[in-house]
Amino acid sequence: MAAIASPSLQQQSIAASPASSLWLRNKRWDLIFITLSVVVVPLPYIIYLLLRAAFTPSTATPEEAMQVDDVARNIVNGFVAIAIGGPHMMSTFLRTGLDDSFAKRYPMLIRSSIIIPIIVISLAFLNLTLLLTIFFFWASLHVLHQITYIVELYNHKEHHFVRKTSAVSLPARLIDYAVILTCLFPIAAYKIANGSFEIGTNDLGAVIPDFFEQAWFFVVMSGVFFTAFTAYVVKSVREYRQGILNIPKTLFMLFTIVIAFIAPAMDNLDTAFQGLNTWHSFQYLALTFYIIKIRQEYGKLNEESPLVARFSRRTKDSKGLYLLSTLMLGGSAVIFVLVYVIAGIVKPGIDPNAHFDTAYYTAILSFLWIHYYHDHFLFTDFESLDKAYQTA
Repeated sequence: MAAIASPSLQQQSIAASPASSLWLRNKRWDLIFITLSVVVVPLPYIIYLLLRAAFTPSTATPEEAMQVDDVARNIVNGFVAIAIGGPHMMSTFLRTGLDDSFAKRYPMLIRSSIIIPIIVISLAFLNLTLLLTIFFFWASLHVLHQITYIVELYNHKEHHFVRKTSAVSLPARLIDYAVILTCLFPIAAYKIANGSFEIGTNDLGAVIPDFFEQAWFFVVMSGVFFTAFTAYVVKSVREYRQGILNIPKTLFMLFTIVIAFIAPAMDNLDTAFQGLNTWHSFQYLALTFYIIKIRQEYGKLNEESPLVARFSRRTKDSKGLYLLSTLMLGGSAVIFVLVYVIAGIVKPGIDPNAHFDTAYYTAILSFLWIHYYHDHFLFTDFESLDKAYQTA
């Protein structure tokens, strides 16, 4: 997180790339925070493998090795949640629940959010596997939605500030969307078709209809993806020859497609997707803090969101905003402790893994699903960076 807070990159006076540039902010910022931050993706899995190797005795029985594996997995989950996943989740509320203007614009959205924790807590005790299945698919859609949002931020700037006669046409957009929305699913579909789709100790295949656990599902999903990818390559080559290829957007998309396609191939999907979550969260924090800084300089942040403005002013970089987002994790910690205690009372003799997972996923998903819910609205705001371009 030090990089996000680096004074050299995140000055109080918002510096944006010229309106003639295709970069969202500038080349250095885009590469560090949006595209080349892809280097964080393998780190959770590598740490998981190292922990498992370091603490598994050579004489360990299969049961003992499985216990070490679960401990290593949960350590990685916990660290990612506290260090970056949790702050990214809570930073959403800096732009929604803590923002009077957003609350006035979407009052029913704010009020209806209370339904989500009720659903999460109920499913955690009644059917944890179903809860995790819903979580996996909604999380996948959310990650893909953020990718399309970033792509649309590039498209928006290109079309409105750089060149109106560009490749940002409806067919071009549809091809981009098609390859983004399908890149994650071919290998996942293969695992579903073969009944080996597991997250941690939970077999999600138990609640996936048998209709999908067949070879046709993998064939169809692969066919759709490779058709979309072929169209994307043809489109990109044509744009390059015409001299209108959006280099920043193309770099971001290529890294995303490759990583999202490969990630489901890992044996431990729980930790593999923590790698994607780390990259996703890193991008989200950078964009969220940048948008807030723009609002502080060119908008009415002090009037509409005084608490956020107060933390934003604490430092010239984004340390204050990260601190506020992290402090808000206290709510998840309280829920974790309460559910852990209650689960032990309601289900005496509960399996240790199920005990931890019930408390962990309840504490996290109660806020995470609200974060998803709110982002479906925030990810329609393509004008959030315009003020910085207009005054650059």
